[in-house]
Amino acid sequence: MGQITEVFPEREIMKMKQAYEKTLENPPQGAIFRARTNDAVITAYKSGKVLFQGANPEAEMNKWSSNKLPFKPDAKKASRAKPHSPYDPPASLFNSSHIGSDESGTGDYFGPITTCAVYVKREQIDLLKDMGIQDSKAITDKTINKLSRQLVELHIPYSLMVLNNEKYNDLQRKGWSQGKMKAMLHQAVIGRLLEKIGDAPYEGILVDQFCVPSVYKKHIASEGMSLADKTYFMTKAEHHSIAVAAGSVIARASFVKEMDRLSMMAGMDLMKGASQKVDKIAAEIIRSKGEAALEKIAKVHFANTKKARKYL
Repeated sequence: MGQITEVFPEREIMKMKQAYEKTLENPPQGAIFRARTNDAVITAYKSGKVLFQGANPEAEMNKWSSNKLPFKPDAKKASRAKPHSPYDPPASLFNSSHIGSDESGTGDYFGPITTCAVYVKREQIDLLKDMGIQDSKAITDKTINKLSRQLVELHIPYSLMVLNNEKYNDLQRKGWSQGKMKAMLHQAVIGRLLEKIGDAPYEGILVDQFCVPSVYKKHIASEGMSLADKTYFMTKAEHHSIAVAAGSVIARASFVKEMDRLSMMAGMDLMKGASQKVDKIAAEIIRSKGEAALEKIAKVHFANTKKARKYL
């Protein structure tokens, strides 16, 4: 187990605490917070010192420090990444030219599903890591928007699709599960990106796994589609693949932009997620505009619609 200690200003530590909100644990005496991720345990002290310790502390420290350390793949993770099925990515994929695909908005009541596939060349991997490209769930919306713009300015090839709420609700009523929608979105952005990059070499295509590959294949086969060659699946792929991480950033930036647009349409700020606060916002929309107004801004089959009626 390795460990790294670095000093950060209080403002940065509070940003860190907010970013790690979903993984916080009870902090030890004298600490501001403690969080646990797949790579490390992060403990921030009132003195300003932050301790990163675990299997891969560099991965977490590099998210915050200007003194970035070289990426060191964790041996245990690397061993688990070795293929034991045709759909597990080879360990060499992560340091080679490859395509990564990820989506955003699937667990949010308000807003669309946005999906993005990105092609990253081998020689661009370190550049994107130095930029701070990582899982979009670990960074703020402001940073996501900045990183997304930088990716576009670098002319990194990508394909983005937005499944708006009206279309989502229509497909759901026709019997499409959200899993099938996501599978078809991933297929669409990957297909478009393959056309865009032409004969550019790549070692593989990595999809952030949300269902077992056999179910994914069944979803797309029902619409006459099949997997492209060298397509792999991996849970939490954004922690391993810079291309998937870049896809998550662009997809999330698009989702945030759509949420701002829908908030203007609704005449009130729409919250992300599917909490009780979201229920109350939905109730206010029903009260002021009627339940039909939700069709354009929400995934109406979520339980939030039923819960919102209790506040009327």
